[in-house]
Amino acid sequence: MARYLTCFLVLILCSCSMNTAQHSKINGVSFVASRDSISEKHLKPVVDLHANYAAIMPFGFIKNLEHPELIYNTDRQWFGETLMGVSQYIDALERQNIQIMLKPQIWVWRGEYTGHIKMPTELAWKELEETYSNFILEYAKLAQEKHVALFCIGTELEQFIAHRPEYWQTLIKLIRELYKGKLTYAANWDEYKRTPFWSELDFIGIDAYFPISDEKTPSVEDCVIGWQPHKKLLKELSETYDKSILFTEFGYRSMDYTGKEPWVSDYEITSLNLIAQENATEALFETFWDENWFAGGFVWKWFHNYEERGGETDNQFTPQNKPAETVIKSFYDIKK
Repeated sequence: MARYLTCFLVLILCSCSMNTAQHSKINGVSFVASRDSISEKHLKPVVDLHANYAAIMPFGFIKNLEHPELIYNTDRQWFGETLMGVSQYIDALERQNIQIMLKPQIWVWRGEYTGHIKMPTELAWKELEETYSNFILEYAKLAQEKHVALFCIGTELEQFIAHRPEYWQTLIKLIRELYKGKLTYAANWDEYKRTPFWSELDFIGIDAYFPISDEKTPSVEDCVIGWQPHKKLLKELSETYDKSILFTEFGYRSMDYTGKEPWVSDYEITSLNLIAQENATEALFETFWDENWFAGGFVWKWFHNYEERGGETDNQFTPQNKPAETVIKSFYDIKK
């Protein structure tokens, strides 16, 4: 009888453990690089948010969409965008028990969209591949040295991937040789269906700027309804590849019509709507955070100088010092 009772207790404990694992989420912030090193003071608001992950985003720069040379880790960049700065950020965040997604990204001069990067000649493609490999592999090596939990191999590079699929397959293998943690790629919301290498990665990463409402001030219910067609496709994709969906970026601007074209970052837009941002943010959590096939995500975006960012006159993406921050905090707290 005692033996059967022991087996029963083991089954119960295993079941509880599995349920806990199913509801454990990546509750992340996209931590913006700055000119300076960071300290515990800068990270207290991240801890207070109940975040358990931060995306660190060093940038490499190219002159235009047809320019193959990628410049990175230079004296002209901000400290947080360099190898030294990234290393310091990782150490500081991990001291606060916050895990890291290292997410090296390309910035095209004047902010042109990276998904349109496309070389005019084979020679230029080869040069881009060489410089991108140098960039990514150097940070993959750092990720391994720092035992980073998650590494993102690229962000919103649809044309680069579509025209050079063999290169990306090779690159993933090279990264795996250097880095032993989990891999993802950050596909744009309108790109992910065509990304050819999900089977080679650990998470299906998506920058989740899906259109979900045409309302000026959408309600939570409006946004939840707007999510349903996208949610269905994401669940099917997760089942197809047997991999969890990770929102490598998510968030909304505090402006009118924030759910209509959530990817828009035009500074000429002057409308201010904190309720729209709050409602859209809550709807995203209500739609996804209880789903076992959903891994979590990284809110866009979070600055180190908390007291100076966001607030009730800011219509940009950051939720800092806005009602949306309270929404995020409440979900991050109960879903850790």
